[in-house]
Amino acid sequence: MYLKKTRSNSINGIGKQDNESKRKRKVAEIFQALNCSPVDVAALRRMAISEGGLLTDEIRCKVWPKLLNINTQELPSKPGPELRKNNKDYQQVLLDVQRSLRRFPPGMPDAKRKELQEELIDSILEVLKKNPQLHYYQGYHDIVVTFLLVVGERMATALVEKLSTHHLRDFMDPTMDNTKHILNYLMPIIEKVNPEVHDFMQRADVGTIFALSWLITWFGHVLSDFRHVVRLYDFFLACHPLMPIYFAAVIVLYRGNEVLESECDMAAVHHLLSQIPQDLPYETLISRAGDLFVQFPPSELSREVAQKESTAVSTFKDFELVSAQQRPDAVLRRRFRERFQQEPRTRTRTIVAITGTRRLIKLAVMGLTVALGAAAYAVVNTALEWAPKFELQLFP
Repeated sequence: MYLKKTRSNSINGIGKQDNESKRKRKVAEIFQALNCSPVDVAALRRMAISEGGLLTDEIRCKVWPKLLNINTQELPSKPGPELRKNNKDYQQVLLDVQRSLRRFPPGMPDAKRKELQEELIDSILEVLKKNPQLHYYQGYHDIVVTFLLVVGERMATALVEKLSTHHLRDFMDPTMDNTKHILNYLMPIIEKVNPEVHDFMQRADVGTIFALSWLITWFGHVLSDFRHVVRLYDFFLACHPLMPIYFAAVIVLYRGNEVLESECDMAAVHHLLSQIPQDLPYETLISRAGDLFVQFPPSELSREVAQKESTAVSTFKDFELVSAQQRPDAVLRRRFRERFQQEPRTRTRTIVAITGTRRLIKLAVMGLTVALGAAAYAVVNTALEWAPKFELQLFP
């Protein structure tokens, strides 16, 4: 008994040493990418996507601005008291912020929390004032407070402004039409992976509203552990704007057996799915979401959803064209290729899902089309005419 316990402790000790060694190597790689000239954004994206994400808030303070192409030397100055005067959004923002106590770390002194709440109000109002085309929505403060707690008020304002005009743009329209459009991607993803769960949900007529708060807050409103929230933000900042809907899909798929065992009734299924578990295997789900994005890119799903490109997707080209290194879709494709080569089971599933080399190339072309914008479609589509050469360039 003593020998078994000693051996177990020894194995656990080795495991901890291996994890610490991996962590140190990752930190070194992140700082190596940061110190490159220009900064190696593609490497930073890989670090943000890979297991563990960016590891610490100190590292996030350095990497998040690079992922969004923020000039840290030109941050906005702190606004004056006139910002709140005659501001049409002030009262609603104030109410939401006052209700946001659970988003602050437990045990935080009241004085510090109130100070942060004032900064949160100012950050939100400043972004809205500078961008009158944007419309505040309930849940927006859940995203802003995450950045505020990690990077501070001035950097948070800059990051959120960039996000609000790109990744979050669809949620900030005067109507919810574009938000509903993005939610409509959820069921086609589920159908392709697990038709039985999809059909059950269709019979229950549950719809997709259960995932609304997940999507518009990047899960910040529904997850209680801040570590899990910032890990997801690492992933979403490094990826395509529609990645949160893929992550929502993998949560539903992960709970597929629970869904099938529930009563086939709208209220019952909605209640089940809206109560998101807090002990999800986040790294596994993040990996799965990345795989599904590569297998079923938004351009393929959009034909089943509607013949309409979301604002977030169409503005994504801004990120892609800023730097040749800023290619999150390429990072995911490379990662998917590596798993395809290394894991027989993954390879078998992929062959079933993607039949033939031309099919694989076509999916990649679709993914590139979304990433580069509709204007690039004619150029990228010509790759199908010289498939063998193009195939070699799919995963740079």
